[in-house]
Amino acid sequence: MQQQDTYDHADVEQKWQARWEESDVFRIPDDATDPSYVLSMFPYPSGDLHMGHVRNYTITDAYARYKRMQGESVLHPMGWDSFGLPAENAAIEREIHPREWTMDCIDTMRSQMKSMGFGYDWEREVTTCEPDYYRWNQWLFKRFYEEGLAERKGGEVNWCPSCETVLADEQVETEAGETPEGPHGDGGAVEVCWRCDTPVETRTLDQWFLKITEYADDLLDGIDSLEQWPESVRGMQRNWIGRQDGATVEFGTDYGPVEVFTTRLDTLYGATFFALAPDHEVTREIVADDPDLAAAVDELDPEADTDEKNGVFTGEYATNPATGEEIPIYVADFVLADVGTGALMGVPGHDERDHEFATEYDIEIRQVVVPEDEGESDTAEISEGAYTDDGVLVDSGKYDGVPSAEAREQLIEAVDSAAHHTQYRLRDWLISRQRYWGTPIPVIHCEECGPVMVPDEDLPVELPEFVPTPTGNPIEEVESFVETECPECGTPAERETDTMDTFVDSSWYFLRFTSPDRADVPFDTERANDWLPVDEYVGGIEHAVMHLLYSRFVTRAIADMELLDIDEPFEHYLPQGMVQLDGAAMSSSKGNVVSPVEIMEEYGADTARLFMMGAARPSKDFDWTERGVRSSNEFIRRLYETIRGFADGDFPTADAGDRPIDAYVAREIDATITEATEGYEAFRFNEALREARGLVSLLGQYREYTTPDTATFERGLRTAVRLLAPVAPHVTEESWATLDNEGFVAEAAWPDPDGGVEDYTAERRLVENTREDVRDILDVAGIENPERIEVAVAPEWKHRALGVAIEADDDVVGTVMTDEELRTHGEDAADYAKDLAANPQALSATLAPEREYDALDRASWLLDREFDAEIVLERAEEAPDDLANKARPGRPAIEIHEG
Repeated sequence: MQQQDTYDHADVEQKWQARWEESDVFRIPDDATDPSYVLSMFPYPSGDLHMGHVRNYTITDAYARYKRMQGESVLHPMGWDSFGLPAENAAIEREIHPREWTMDCIDTMRSQMKSMGFGYDWEREVTTCEPDYYRWNQWLFKRFYEEGLAERKGGEVNWCPSCETVLADEQVETEAGETPEGPHGDGGAVEVCWRCDTPVETRTLDQWFLKITEYADDLLDGIDSLEQWPESVRGMQRNWIGRQDGATVEFGTDYGPVEVFTTRLDTLYGATFFALAPDHEVTREIVADDPDLAAAVDELDPEADTDEKNGVFTGEYATNPATGEEIPIYVADFVLADVGTGALMGVPGHDERDHEFATEYDIEIRQVVVPEDEGESDTAEISEGAYTDDGVLVDSGKYDGVPSAEAREQLIEAVDSAAHHTQYRLRDWLISRQRYWGTPIPVIHCEECGPVMVPDEDLPVELPEFVPTPTGNPIEEVESFVETECPECGTPAERETDTMDTFVDSSWYFLRFTSPDRADVPFDTERANDWLPVDEYVGGIEHAVMHLLYSRFVTRAIADMELLDIDEPFEHYLPQGMVQLDGAAMSSSKGNVVSPVEIMEEYGADTARLFMMGAARPSKDFDWTERGVRSSNEFIRRLYETIRGFADGDFPTADAGDRPIDAYVAREIDATITEATEGYEAFRFNEALREARGLVSLLGQYREYTTPDTATFERGLRTAVRLLAPVAPHVTEESWATLDNEGFVAEAAWPDPDGGVEDYTAERRLVENTREDVRDILDVAGIENPERIEVAVAPEWKHRALGVAIEADDDVVGTVMTDEELRTHGEDAADYAKDLAANPQALSATLAPEREYDALDRASWLLDREFDAEIVLERAEEAPDDLANKARPGRPAIEIHEG
């Protein structure tokens, strides 16, 4: 490609990566005060980076760069979750030490991360398999033991015969299928290992546990404070902790009975709809033979970060077990398959969420519980909001007048399928693993003294030499490690040979990043208190239970030991979506993996970063496409060529003065800054990038249409470069230098608007609607060569009438015509009022007439450029009456004359 002569991505990326490193651009000093802490879940070092890694790390890198340009100190570290079973198995297969395999993988991934331009403070790198890290796992384990939060106990545990180790409850997943050796047959559930999908067995063993159940209520209550976590994730945590007191009851359907759990069985008579999760098995049966319904259900997004409740009516009905009433079955995005039973009875009169849904979908809202001192329902009040307290029953048959608590008990007795149910899912965290590659548990077993903790001065207890064994725990074969003396009585004793679950490593690593070189404590308490919680945390939704729950528990326990002041580690959590190919998640087993290394070599790191961040919001899945990659690459080259051409004087600019076109571009620059900044703040990088790319496109049109004003054009380029810098850091560094700026764009100030951007959205909508209306008229009239396009804005009195109509309650026409000034326009005012009454969607505020005129005047060059016709813009009082009378606020009148 000819562009390669002007922009060599490999040279540019290597140059700026070296300069960033030489200048310590991304290093944060220890004395920084309350920095923005931006963190990706650190990776397991398994070899090359994959696209999921690249997306995750680009998200946090872009945000960290953005905050740094806003003048904030930023902590953006990286480390390695480097213990674990896969490394041990890979080492056995290759007949090498797990450490050798792990460190080789780390070297590879670190090099690839640097090639992607990720701005980490590498001086804070931590590696969990290093003794200087896992020493503190052991130290914290001892503190937990001293606080009564660690214990060894026997009992039934989950055993994976493939991994040859026990599993915590959180590491056992349920899959649909045939239950082996069970009475259920096909369609039962199989409990499998989270890592290898092998069906788990039950064994009775003595194991080490951390008593997370002691914190169940605290963890549950704390979820309410996690306002910046997706509700779906908070729901998953609530469900896993799972303290619920209530009842189960079955609703009949054509697909068999469907069980729901409710804490308010007293509202059973108020159920007016039934809701299923999108992936509930009955949902799958209902949509199986209806492609249109299946497609509508697929559009529902349970992971959407929104308060909106969306649903699809299935055309099916469920039978209320108390009344025999048929109520409609919906599939709803707020019903989650892994929360409760994945189904619920909708009682909009007594549940706010159900009330919102019923209001949106015009479902009956029925009040069946009222305050004890009322004794009758108030249908007018219940239409405004749900009554969620206990009270006495009404409109509930023989239960009328019965208090809620008594009614719940009576209904359990009366309804055959109803039963008391208390659910508390959480169990103590089983951390013992019968494998080599993990943190040795710092315990010595003495026949006289029992389990004895290794003294602090003898930490770390380092892993012994690796002796590969075909089965069993390799550590048990190392006599020199196992055989020791009791620290308390001095008699012969044996070391614990189990190692810790690797989720222990990741349960506190975010604390170690604040002071990774401290050799006397696991972390600097004062600094951790100042720098935490993590402001922005990004990582896979698959860790929404295990990792996040364990981290919350460990943080709270450490705080109770007075080593920390905070009790929640992550303020904002963002689960990133998957990178897909042809609609399927990338997987080596599927043969659909796109290599980041190959993409970097052919197109450059900026291309991969720009495409990923521009394709969809970070929380959404998206398809990797060659077309999208090429488009991003072409944009990068076009951006640099424009900047290079401007710097070299390849196209003319001038001190053009204050033309409408210059004012339009200047205002677009300001608006783009505002919109893009809001996008970055909200992690809507795709929207921010769309604005920045739109600005670059506009500058190109500006240059093609006229000789641009030098100051306006240069400001536009400098703005676009800075707005793109967080996502495409290399080309923007090169561009920043080409424009003769000092320093790095990575450290440049984020742009600010020069002027106000009030009503910008309305202005853009006005211009785009006008251009679209011209296109429609040309198309309908069959005009191919327009000579003149007349555009007239609406008269002042129509704007006044619109304002009056917006404030009117119901009688729009009457209210408008009571206005003395509007009455002077007689039938014209009455006709306009009737139009407004008939089109309530038109009742929204618009720009004032002069603002409309100014906005269209600034943008008239776009009409000229697109339609190659004389543009005549007129105020209502200047336009012919027949044209002015057609104009509406926000919708100018248009007349086109053919050449």
